[in-house]
Amino acid sequence: MLPRIFAKFNQADRSLFIKINTGLHRRFLNNLLVYATHLGGATFTISACLVGWYFLPKNWAIAALMSLTALAVSHIPVAIAKKAYPRLRPYLALPGTRTFRNPLKDHSFPSGHTTAIFSVTVPFMILFPVMTLPLLPIALTVGLSRIYLGLHYPSDVLAGGLIGTFAAFGTVALWP
Repeated sequence: MLPRIFAKFNQADRSLFIKINTGLHRRFLNNLLVYATHLGGATFTISACLVGWYFLPKNWAIAALMSLTALAVSHIPVAIAKKAYPRLRPYLALPGTRTFRNPLKDHSFPSGHTTAIFSVTVPFMILFPVMTLPLLPIALTVGLSRIYLGLHYPSDVLAGGLIGTFAAFGTVALWP
């Protein structure tokens, strides 16, 4: 029974991946998502947190420090999962996958970029709910970009979003 459920989930995951990766392709999205994906990268997320911590007013600076902490904490389970579940990236496993320049070659599960963007944005959304309106679409766009660019399955992105969100909630809840 369990293997059948897992097989159905895997089939649905791949089917949704193909719909997003090949069915959504448009010139506008190619340009937008190739750049938007970098908002979840280490360079941007770490830099944004440090700049926010240094330059923003006190309450916002604390949120930036919480984000930086959540970012660091969130990548512990990501590193463990990538070693424990060595899943090939979709562009390596599925013929016909669309990908772009310099695709990553490490393991796919979970999405580190998605984890990062959620761990950095969620503290601001919790502490300043009005920021949810601009930040949630940005975080979701980074997640979508990872599938669109052929680098992750939807389940990789979902897992990354959950890890980043839980790390952020835990950081805010435990903040002294």
